[in-house]
Amino acid sequence: MEKKFFQKFTEKKNSAVKEGHRQAKRKAKKERAAAINERFESKRKFREEAKTLTAQRKSNPTEKKITPAKSTPGNPAKPTTSVNLADKSHTAMPLNKYIAHGGICSRRDAVTLIKEGKIKVDNVVIKEPAFKVTGKESITFEGKPVIPSSQPVYILLNKPKDYITTTDDPQGRKTVLQLIKSATNERIYPIGRLDRNTSGVLLLTNDGELTQKLSHPSYNITKIYEVKLDKPLVKSDFDKILSGIKLEDGEIHADSLAYADSRDKSIIGIEIHSGRNRVVRRIFESLGYDVKGLDRVVYANLTKKNVERGKWRFLSEKEVRLLKHMNAAKKKEKPAGK
Repeated sequence: MEKKFFQKFTEKKNSAVKEGHRQAKRKAKKERAAAINERFESKRKFREEAKTLTAQRKSNPTEKKITPAKSTPGNPAKPTTSVNLADKSHTAMPLNKYIAHGGICSRRDAVTLIKEGKIKVDNVVIKEPAFKVTGKESITFEGKPVIPSSQPVYILLNKPKDYITTTDDPQGRKTVLQLIKSATNERIYPIGRLDRNTSGVLLLTNDGELTQKLSHPSYNITKIYEVKLDKPLVKSDFDKILSGIKLEDGEIHADSLAYADSRDKSIIGIEIHSGRNRVVRRIFESLGYDVKGLDRVVYANLTKKNVERGKWRFLSEKEVRLLKHMNAAKKKEKPAGK
């Protein structure tokens, strides 16, 4: 049983187990690629239809809409509608979603801002997150206009210690936005939080929809941390963490646990899905350990490989596609009943 949890952080010597994992990965990749190809094929067909409709309009510039066919006996006319495929800017959407697209914060945090009365629509305070807006209104946050971002940005940062994950800090402390200020002119924000003294993988974006998905507990986003303790983790405490630790806000289970270095049992690898505040530190502190260092090495299957501490990079198009598709698959699964 114990060997199972070590396999995530130590070399697997059993060739049969390794081959089984390789086959499982290949199968998962094929299924994911097939789903992605199906989705992009539907988008390609939609674009072709849009091009055809645009070409028809250019050839008949005086026509503003398609004229319905006349009904004849035995040949009833099919209802047709005029659709403007190019104009999506004025589609009604919930106010919290609009705020997120404006790069202010995530959709979840936007709900809080709206309920606190910090958002005005046409100079009227709106406290209902689901209030529908089209973008034609004057929408402001603390007196400043909210304008949806035209270009989504996705950045992976290898966060160093002594930086806080907020967009600004009244106390004048260093923020992660200072590290990526040369990356884009778009208003972006971090997805989730890392403590000031926690380093590692951090995502920043202006994509409110993706932020909502990654932040919602039902998606069970994988997070793996390397923990440096003040003393070796004993076997009894190792087992307690796997079976469940009772904290002040409820019981918490680690998905996997291992000694990251077989020669130094004070360095631990832990996989966890919970998004609770400072949960990894609190797990070890509840057992009498002092966390000397905490580094997030994996977040949503993304790693800090080839990204030095304090540096950043843009996500590739493939990474963004897989990230969104991974969350779509997660949503269909039932949350673990732990």
